[in-house]
Amino acid sequence: MSDPSTLDGRRGKVVASAALALDGVVADGQTLAVGGFGLCGIPEALIAALRDSGVTGLTVISNNAGVDGFGLGQLLETRQIRKMISSYVGENKEFERQFLAGELELEFNPQGTLAERLRAGGAGIPAFFTKTGVGTIVAEGKELREFDGETYVMERSLVPQVSLVKAQRADKSGNLQFRLTARNFNPAAAMAGKLCIVEVEEVVETGALDPDQIHLPGIYVHRIVHNPNPEKRIEKRTITEKAGA
Repeated sequence: MSDPSTLDGRRGKVVASAALALDGVVADGQTLAVGGFGLCGIPEALIAALRDSGVTGLTVISNNAGVDGFGLGQLLETRQIRKMISSYVGENKEFERQFLAGELELEFNPQGTLAERLRAGGAGIPAFFTKTGVGTIVAEGKELREFDGETYVMERSLVPQVSLVKAQRADKSGNLQFRLTARNFNPAAAMAGKLCIVEVEEVVETGALDPDQIHLPGIYVHRIVHNPNPEKRIEKRTITEKAGA
């Protein structure tokens, strides 16, 4: 993996394209964390560039697995993902097909546990104990310990080699602002990764952001990709109309 602070001999974090940001960073067999919740706050351009890079055998940590043909669904269609570490995967038919056929590994996590595993990874905490999952298949094969008369299961933290995240705005030092619920898993994913690449809609000069309005400091961010016009698909609930209703 190349020095995250240099690219083609130039210093600085802002990179001309998503493909260039991934160059020298991603490789076969890596573990990556990808921010987002459903289709909200996903790094669309970085995922597409990851698909085009052709790397394979990936383990991807993400709350969801995208949908067919979009987001992480693109990487499933090209068979670049070997294993998913996720919380909810119920909106992707190709994911379902591969998993049921034994072609894709899956490590299910309760959603709060997944968030805490990423947070702990970013905080340098190797493991933690939680009551969530005790007595279920979630706890199978894991250490159990009793505290104050209650049983807890030990969960290991997650420290991916690369994190791909989405923010609304960044300054040139990598300080980030997220928009509303698009923040979701992005800060935790960014902090957990050994190297973090962020896709943003707006880049401003260092010092332009109010320090009290910075959601994630630039110390966690290594490369910035400007994508001013993301697709931003929206999930909508649809209801079948019944005759006579």
